[in-house]
Order: sequence, then C-alpha cells, then structure tokens
Amino acid sequence: MTDQQQAPGAHISAASEERFIASTEEFAAESSRATVIASMTIQALLVACVVLWVLDVPRQVFGMSFYTEQLLAVTLGLTLALAFITEATRKADAFDLGGAITALTIAVYLVYHYQHDGVVAWPAVAGLAAALAWTFAANRMSVARGLDWVCASVSLALCAYITVRYEALTYELAMLPFEGVLGSAILTFLVLEASRRISGWGFVAIILAIAVYVYISPFSPGDFQTRWVSPERMVAYVGLDVNGMIGSILQVAVLVVIPYTILGQVLARTGGADFFSDLAMSAMWRFRGGAAKIAVVGSALFGMISGSAVSNVLAVGVVTIPAMKKSGFSAYRAAAIESVGSTGGQLMPPVMGAAAFIMAEFLQVSYGAVCIAAAIPAVLYYACLFIHVDLEAAKHGIGGVDSEEMAPLSTIIKSGWHFLVPIFFLVIALIYPEVLLLTPEKAAVASTALLIVLTLIFGYRGKRTSIREITVAIIESGRVSLDIILIGAAAGIMVGVMSISGLAFSMTLQLLALSGDNVFLLLLLIAVLAFVLGIGLPTVSVYILTATLLAPALVKLGVTPMAAHMFVMYNGMLSMITPPVAFAAYAAANIARTDGWTTGWIACLVGWSTFILPFLFVLTPSLLMDGPTYLIVWNFVRILFALFVGTAAIVGFALTPLTTAMRFVYGGLALPIALPPESFSGSVGYTINFIGIGAGIALLVFDHLRRRRNVTTTAAPA
Repeated sequence: MTDQQQAPGAHISAASEERFIASTEEFAAESSRATVIASMTIQALLVACVVLWVLDVPRQVFGMSFYTEQLLAVTLGLTLALAFITEATRKADAFDLGGAITALTIAVYLVYHYQHDGVVAWPAVAGLAAALAWTFAANRMSVARGLDWVCASVSLALCAYITVRYEALTYELAMLPFEGVLGSAILTFLVLEASRRISGWGFVAIILAIAVYVYISPFSPGDFQTRWVSPERMVAYVGLDVNGMIGSILQVAVLVVIPYTILGQVLARTGGADFFSDLAMSAMWRFRGGAAKIAVVGSALFGMISGSAVSNVLAVGVVTIPAMKKSGFSAYRAAAIESVGSTGGQLMPPVMGAAAFIMAEFLQVSYGAVCIAAAIPAVLYYACLFIHVDLEAAKHGIGGVDSEEMAPLSTIIKSGWHFLVPIFFLVIALIYPEVLLLTPEKAAVASTALLIVLTLIFGYRGKRTSIREITVAIIESGRVSLDIILIGAAAGIMVGVMSISGLAFSMTLQLLALSGDNVFLLLLLIAVLAFVLGIGLPTVSVYILTATLLAPALVKLGVTPMAAHMFVMYNGMLSMITPPVAFAAYAAANIARTDGWTTGWIACLVGWSTFILPFLFVLTPSLLMDGPTYLIVWNFVRILFALFVGTAAIVGFALTPLTTAMRFVYGGLALPIALPPESFSGSVGYTINFIGIGAGIALLVFDHLRRRRNVTTTAAPA
C-alpha cells in the first residue's frame, strides 16, 4: 500500500453507528475557542473518571468508596454537557418540535393534576413557561447558543446534586421528595433532548410513544392492560431508581464500552487500521477478486476491535472500495461488499459491538460466554460473504490486485506483530477470566496500555506515534462515546417505564397470543418487528428494545436465553444495511461516490445470510457452541455447504455459470441442507439433510464435468 493510500486510513474521523463525527483537528477548526476548550476539558474528565474507576483508584489509593450510581450520575452530567456544547447545529425553523412536545406534556400533566388534586402545580406552570419559551426561541440563532450553554450548565449542576445527595434521595424515593421529582423531570428532558440531537427522533419517538401507551393501556382490555402509575412516581422512578436511567444499561455503556472505544481509537491512531489492511492485502491480493477479498478479511480483522460498522467502513473502505472498483467490481457492488463486511464487525469476537456487552449484562453471563456463542455465526457470516465475492469474481473474470508495491506477508507481520499481542492478551482475558482475573473493562484498559507501550517502542513501518497523538486519541474517545452513553441513558428511561407499568410482561403475553405458541411463527413475527424497529435506529437501540420487549416471549417458548438474545441482536443489526437508513451502506456509498439507496438493496443481497442465520442458530443450538463437539462440527460444516449452494444460486455461478433454471435448483437444494433437524421428530430431519447434501454434491460433480468438457472443447484444434 502506498503512502498516499495510507493517509485516509491513518487520519480517519471517528464515527459512531449512526453518524459521522469530525476528528479532533476538524472539530477544532470548525468551533470557537471556548467550545474547543470546554469540550476537551469535559472529554478528558469523562475518560479520566471511567479509567480511574475501572482501575479502582478511588478505593485502592484514596480509601474512598462510592456507589456505582454516583459515578454514572457524574458521567451522565459530563456527557450531557458535552452533547449540548458540541452538537449545536440546528435549522432555523419557526419553532422547536422538542420544546412543543414538552410543553404539551406539561400541559396535559397540569390538567390531570388539577382534576385529581384541585390545585395548581406551580413548578409545572414554570416548566410550561420555560418549555414554551424554548419552543419559540430555541431555533433562533441569536439565543440558541446561549440555551446550549445553559443546558450544559444545568446538566452538570443537576448531576452533581444527584451525586452528592444520591444516598439520601434513594432512601426518600418512596416518599416522592419534591427535589427528587423535579430533578428527575428536568434530567429526563435533558437526556431525551440530547439523544434527539445526537441520534435523531427515532429512538426518542419510540420512548415517547411507549410513555403515552402506558397511560392509555390501563383502560385497555385483557393482555393489553398495564397498571396505572402516577406521573410523579413514574418520573422519580426513571430518574433515580437503579432500574431506570442510572441503571445497568448506562453502567455497561460507561464502564465497559468507553474502555473499548479508547482501545479502538488508540489502535486506529497508532497504525492498527493500516496494519490490518496491509495484512489482508498481502494475504489476498493474488487470488481472483483479490480486492474484494481484501475488503472482507480487512473488515473482519479491524471489526474484531472496532465493533462499529461505520467506523469499519471509514477505516477500511477508503482503501478497499477504490481498489475493488479498479479491479472490475461496479461501484454499487464494491460499496455493498464493504458495508456488509464492516457490519459483521458487530458480530466478530473478541470485542463485537456495544450490544454484545449489554447482552452479557441482560443475561447475567460473562462477556466471554457471549463471545464463544457468537464465534460460529460470525465465521459463517464472513465465510458466506467470502464465497459471494469469490463466485462474483469468477463469474465476471475479475483477477487479483496489481502486485507492484505489495509487501510480503512475512514483512508485514514482522513490522506490525506488536498489534497482535494486545489482541491475543484481550482474547485470553475475555474467554478465560479465571486465568488473568480481569473483568472485561480492566482487560480493555490493560490491552490499551500494552498497545501504547509496544507502539511507542516499535512503531509501524518506520513511524512511531507520538505521546501527544495517543493522548488526543484517548481524549477523543469521550466524544466518540456520546451516542452509546446517551442511548444507554435513554434506554434506561424506556426500561424504567416498562418495568414500573408492567408493559414488558404484557408485550410477552401479546406476542405469545399472536403466534399461537408456535416458535417459528414467533421468530418470523419478531424478525419483522426487529426490522421495522431498526428503520432509523442504530443496532444498540434496536437490541435494547427487542431484548426488552421481544426476547422474553422466545424464552417463554423454550428457546435458550442466549439464542433468543442473539436472534434479536442479529435482526437489529440489519439496520446497518437495509434501506431506507442503512448507515453502513450509505457510508460506503459515499466513499464509492454512488447512490446509497441502491447500495443498501444490493448489500441486502450480498449479506443474505444475515436474514437466515438467526433462524438457524435458534433452531440448532449447537451453532452457538451449545452441545457435543461432534454435533457442533457437523452442523457447522453442513450450514457452510448450504451457504455455498445458496450463494451460488444468488450469484448465478457455481463452478460454471448457471442458467435461471439451475439457479432455482441450487436455491431449492440449499433449504433441505440447512433445515434444522431438531425441527422434526426422530431422524426425519437428518434424512432430509443427507438427501439435500447428496443432491448438492451430485450437482457440483455435474458442474465440474461440464466445466472440464467446456475446457476440452475450447482447447481442441479447429
């Protein structure tokens, strides 16, 4: 790879799952000096708080003990302040929709309070006046920036108050203290407003819809009914209870995701992205469709650490997409292949995406257990993508990559072997926590420290990263983590509302009734619901929604909790490549300079296995490493063969080009090969599998003989 090719990857802007984030240098160039100083200070404090807490410095060094919720309150305040300071872009509309919804909500509460108590709640009246002022002034540029700083200051002050008085507030929670209710109401508004700015209206609108439904459902019949909760108790619960905003989801987002974000940022800044790209290039350049295979392997390698689809696209796609276009792939196909490959990073151990860490918390299992369960589906996902690009290259006669400046694999490993050491250390720490006695977050911090030491000593390809660049990468992690932390806080609001009202249990009963207690119908229903919820939402938001609302219904019908949660996570991940939003597909299309809508639909075709694999591992638990070794190996090989046959049908090429009729035959044969034998009693399912496998092998033998005959005919003299 040339220096010119390296540059984009080396200085790539950070990205979340749903938006592009300017790098520190770009942010500094576009913002005022006060904004830059404030944001850098807050980011540094946020990262320092998390790292010091993970390393247990307050207790070990200073002999001070705090509640975890106090740390979460501090980090939430810093995050909100950072969001209001940095995310200041807004349109100059006539009025602010967020303020209007808040004003309407407070007005409805005032009417309810007056009807029940016969008095006027003057704090609510003041809140209504503030909401109306916000509605008509928030988008006027003359006052907008001042409101941002006010919100940032209120966020810091309010969370500082909660931190200092947390223990007393929790004791008084049942009595609904005035300051607790008022503070929770303001904090809830600030979290929803900040989430709206960062992630858009999608997740916030769903939370608001759930809140409205909770106050309608007590008057609904049967399973649709939930219990009545007063607005004051609801607000206090979601704001201060451990099952609400400052709860387990926010704890995972702060204490686990941020350390891994730091690791990913440092890895990208120190040349890790270039190393993985070079490694993939050196290993794959000589094979047919080499550029696309480089994209697949490079995305898998970088995705093991980044766990973010868009970050993966930006880090790897800037090199691979132009290379694919140059070698003969269309711009649409190149962008689709990269987006599907990058999306798989959320599934690829050891880091995966943020949803996997939250899954471990929901299931109350070690993160290593999630990694082990995800290993085979992730390998099958990338194997199917690899098969697709190989057959596509064979169909169109696309060869390898120009090897003029390609360094040997041994040279690349010799130059960047030290990048593999922290990853190996991380894998051991996650899968075997009893060996190193490290929690996932401590393992991430230790791996980052090891990576920093090694890169400062060895560098990569003659260049050593400076301490200043590493410091900037660490501090920048605070801004990159904004999305996840705010999603965690907003999700806490949603979970709190559903917990105190009983909506989650009601939803489980409704799904079971709709499916008629049929597992397959329930899987289809949940897949459709997850797809709909995924339109406009990042994977983490979709997973939290579906894990709370949908997964319990699967568990009720006998699906293992791991399989149920993995199912909803896979289906939620589809939001990365499925239009109309398709975050990863649009990011890749932007690099390929092509249309994101068409790229998204082609990505769905390229990544077709994502739609099928969740059903397979729910109905075949051995694909999640649940079962005897021989069964795990057999089902892995069987599904891999089914994916090859199915991909041949989609591409229209197996060993030779396929006619339309033969494509249907191949597609039809993939079904009995992949059919879960557990779905049938006795040996019927296995018999169907063996018939399908035998027929598939016979087809390939026939195709091989046809290819040899064509070669012989072509080579024969005229």
